[in-house]
Amino acid sequence: MAGLQRVYKQRIKSTQALKKMFRAQELIAASRIGRARDRVAKAAPYSRAITRAVSAVATHSNVTHPFLVERTDTKRVAVLVIASDRGMAGAYSASVIRETERLVERLEREGKQVALYVSGRRAVSFYTFRGRDIEGSWSGHSDAPSTEVAGEIAEAILDAYRAPADEGGVAEVHVVYTQFVNMVTQRPRVIRLLPLEIVEGVAPADDAETLPLYEFEPEPAVVLDALLPRYVRSRIYASLLQAAASELAARQRAMHTATENAEDLIRMYTRLANQARQGEITQEISEIVSGADALAS
Repeated sequence: MAGLQRVYKQRIKSTQALKKMFRAQELIAASRIGRARDRVAKAAPYSRAITRAVSAVATHSNVTHPFLVERTDTKRVAVLVIASDRGMAGAYSASVIRETERLVERLEREGKQVALYVSGRRAVSFYTFRGRDIEGSWSGHSDAPSTEVAGEIAEAILDAYRAPADEGGVAEVHVVYTQFVNMVTQRPRVIRLLPLEIVEGVAPADDAETLPLYEFEPEPAVVLDALLPRYVRSRIYASLLQAAASELAARQRAMHTATENAEDLIRMYTRLANQARQGEITQEISEIVSGADALAS
């Protein structure tokens, strides 16, 4: 009985240590989530502005740009996966990887060959363990991405898209990331980055105003050459920021739940330890009474 009481006390001690770690992780995520949400909000105006600019040039000119047309000379498709560097975020990375696997299965059914570009150690470990080829990988920035990292990823993907078919060029680029909706909801999302799909028009369809006439200086082709790489970079950076905010929100929620579970375990082990102690006391009293009766007889 005494040994059982020591076991419960040891479990209480170890669970208390885990609770402190979970609580610390929750507080760290809570302190960073506000800054991550601010970065998402501050990056949105630039993303909208460059989308409108690209849409204006593509709509009001007759230029055919490689980023705007389908490639038919290759079946290779690039998929950029944005996951986390660390765990303790619930099913955050697992949800992104699951969505990626669904996308890969769909593309392979269409007869396409997938080239993986991976951001985040969790996804890198997942595909490396399974022997999957990775064309490019980046890590160490998942909860605080920088424009430099976004630029590196964009350059690698643009180089693959520009490359000829016999040098490993790709016909499409897809991005799988987690969209931050609010502190409770974060959902995996897939977007096709290239060939370009203009998702935001220059003006609403029901706008009664006359659309302006555009005069481009320099030529529209030169404008597109300058704008489209910036557009791709901004979309990747926005996806990284959305994923970072989602990761921190998921980690805060997961660590809050883990802290509550640790408190429940501590209460349960405390109750079991008290029961073991009461059983030990009862046994000692029984032994004393039995000894006294034996002496009296």
